[in-house]
Amino acid sequence: MGVVLQVGDHRIMDEGIFPLLAKYGMLPQLAREIVIEQAIADVTCTPEEEESARNRFLQQNQLTTEEQVQAWLSRYGMTTPQMEQLSLRELKLEKFKQATWGHKLEAYFLQCKSQLDRVVYSLIRTRDNGIAQELYFRIQEEENSFTQLAKDYSQGAEAQTGGLVGPVELNVPHPQIAKMLMSSKPGQLWPPLPIGEWTVILRLEKFLSAQLDPPTEQRLLNDLFQQWLMSQMQQQIIFNPESETL
Repeated sequence: MGVVLQVGDHRIMDEGIFPLLAKYGMLPQLAREIVIEQAIADVTCTPEEEESARNRFLQQNQLTTEEQVQAWLSRYGMTTPQMEQLSLRELKLEKFKQATWGHKLEAYFLQCKSQLDRVVYSLIRTRDNGIAQELYFRIQEEENSFTQLAKDYSQGAEAQTGGLVGPVELNVPHPQIAKMLMSSKPGQLWPPLPIGEWTVILRLEKFLSAQLDPPTEQRLLNDLFQQWLMSQMQQQIIFNPESETL
């Protein structure tokens, strides 16, 4: 058994690493990384992909000289082969995601689309139902603009933007507001509605339908991966607090 880490005068022996990881709540993170490592073990990359990944890794870590590389290795306690593996890890993980869930993205997108659609809407909220009724009629009769009344009367942060909120995904607003927005047409003004302690006046300004573009594809891939990873963590990982080995 030897010293694997020294911090000041504190020397940590190899048999003491796992108790320390447990003490600081880091074992789940270690287990997560092991699950990922096992998942991508058989993923292959072309020489061109590997070279590009290595260069990207060096750039991201600002390693432009051999001295900087050696200092980085010393700082993280790695060998050169370990750094090589680390430089390819992100690439292999993305290829694993694409191979595992890429063919499921369209169906998953349709399943999630209602929560990915975005809206821009105007909102006034007040705790005084009487004032809300008066403001609604003034907007409806075009006596005052929604923007000005929101600045003057709305009691939430939206007053700073003249009542304008968004673009936001439909899972962001209060569920009752989201339901109203989903059934609205642009420009539709809703009468005052009590929601919790507030009375709100709502108008849909713009509806932005989600598209399965590259950023959305990446987001959905990450979402499916995180679901899988959580499932793997629950099914495969067993911590034994009475043992010093994993």
